[in-house]
Amino acid sequence: MEKSQIQEVVENQRTFFQKQATKSLSFRKAILRKLADVLQSCEQELSEAIHADFHKSAFDTYTTEFALLYSDIHETLKELDNWARPKRVRTNLMNLPGKSTIYRDPYGVCFVIGAWNYPFQLTLAPAIAALAAGNTVIIKASELPSQSAKALAKIINSNFDPCVLHVLEGGGDVTQAVINAKMDYIFFTGSVRVGRIIYEAAAKHLTPVTLELGGKSPAIIEESADIKTTVKRLAWGKFLNAGQTCIAPDYVYVHRTIYSQFLAELIKQIETNAYSLANGNYVQIINTHHFNRLKELIETDKVHYGGGLDEENRMISPTILTNVSWNDSVMQEEIFGPILPVLVYDQLDEVISTIQSQPKPLSLYLFTRKSSSKKRILNELSFGGGAINDTIMHITNSNLPFGGVGNSGIGSYHGEAGFKTFTHEKSVFEKPLWGEPSIKFPPYSSNKLKWIKRLLKFNASF
Repeated sequence: MEKSQIQEVVENQRTFFQKQATKSLSFRKAILRKLADVLQSCEQELSEAIHADFHKSAFDTYTTEFALLYSDIHETLKELDNWARPKRVRTNLMNLPGKSTIYRDPYGVCFVIGAWNYPFQLTLAPAIAALAAGNTVIIKASELPSQSAKALAKIINSNFDPCVLHVLEGGGDVTQAVINAKMDYIFFTGSVRVGRIIYEAAAKHLTPVTLELGGKSPAIIEESADIKTTVKRLAWGKFLNAGQTCIAPDYVYVHRTIYSQFLAELIKQIETNAYSLANGNYVQIINTHHFNRLKELIETDKVHYGGGLDEENRMISPTILTNVSWNDSVMQEEIFGPILPVLVYDQLDEVISTIQSQPKPLSLYLFTRKSSSKKRILNELSFGGGAINDTIMHITNSNLPFGGVGNSGIGSYHGEAGFKTFTHEKSVFEKPLWGEPSIKFPPYSSNKLKWIKRLLKFNASF
């Protein structure tokens, strides 16, 4: 797409936004209802596209893509009036008589840069929040799942006014061109490396951003954990989408006393689940580049189980690595694949110390029955979000803001948090035309200062 065409899309959206139509709650709700209808009517087409890119089953596509989007739209329609309502706040003594109110203003033209691993859910979820907040939205679909990107662009662009919602296809050059067109807000989901590039480009225009990144999300399994339940939930979270999930457990620390038992149970669970394309519970690695990257992370002498590679079909079997250290290449980057390094520990102190020395992760998972351990982990470790005795499921609760911290991201969304992300808090103080004290106006005097000190006297001790 030519830069002039991109600029035209941006300018058309900006002109439309300035007409104030998107400020109407009825307009926003109509767009969201239409989006739900379009998704439902095009489910089959979209499912076929994602199957072409990943060989993803209809079951996994519905549960990890459509179901979450429908839930987002349903809750947003239900709660939007409340979220958008101006909020009265207390007015301090100095400003009485008067009233203070916070209004939530949409930013304007928002740019949503989608991720490839869940090409519909991670692209449309922030767009839903942006539309609900009263913005117009330009989406740049990830080019890696090419059939999914093409299908998404087709159904959105053929059903929606491009002045309100439009999908662009292409690579980094398209992203750069849109950013250079001076967006009002940018939302990016993807790698830390690309996130830095987006952040730097946005900074040139002082464009606010939300970055949903990733990192090495740990799982910690204490000796008090219920091994069978723990392994069942851990394996599901790790190997869902063949590990191509930003909040998948990246590595696991297991207490030495249950180490052998854990490994045996994990192998049993993998074999019980029988991960394969035919069984509908596994997918391909997105492309050859990522397949080869993951292949290089598998050191043969550290493979405890799995390690099977099918280059022609881009398949890597669930793989357990042991005798792993932080010097190994598999611990130097986010894995984003079906490879699970298992490390052993003796004291929780050493685990906490090690995680503290690493960039802050997007997620953390603790399996324990001990409230003291839970308290320590929550108090001493910083991470975007996570779960106790489960994996990944925190993302499904829209009442929990989802986002990273530090290296794993900036900002959050989901539910009301998403609405707040795409709106500016506009603070307004309103004062009547009567009751104006003369004490704050010149000429000043020692007597006025004395009264000012009395009126503004702080009762609290410092």
